[in-house]
Amino acid sequence: MKTAILALASGVLFGFGLCVSEMVNPARVIGFLDVLGDWDGTLLFVMAAAVGITGIGFPVVLGRSKPLFADRFEAPAKSDIDARLLTGSVIFGVGWGLSGLCPGPAVTALASMSPSIVMFVAAMCAGQVIASRFEK
Repeated sequence: MKTAILALASGVLFGFGLCVSEMVNPARVIGFLDVLGDWDGTLLFVMAAAVGITGIGFPVVLGRSKPLFADRFEAPAKSDIDARLLTGSVIFGVGWGLSGLCPGPAVTALASMSPSIVMFVAAMCAGQVIASRFEK
């Protein structure tokens, strides 16, 4: 139960951060990605803050013998760069650039019940189902 409460609190905090930073606003994200047009650099501050906190936080956290609320650290077992990773990265980047949304902000923006957001999340879920059919 404690794990579920911590996960919920973390998700709410993450969603709040996405809303405050306007990462749930596709126009803001597309404006940031449009470096050759009418560029909106405000999300650069969000990125700088995230990189700064991560740069300080990771060494502190990983210097511990174990996490505060778990028995051990969970890390991906796979670390090589392969065609599957590169293909997924390209698909993710193209989708993010075209729509201005990626999965976290899209799920958070569902609260708005905007038809375009609902369609994006439905398409994202359909894509996940289709991709899972091709997994080995």
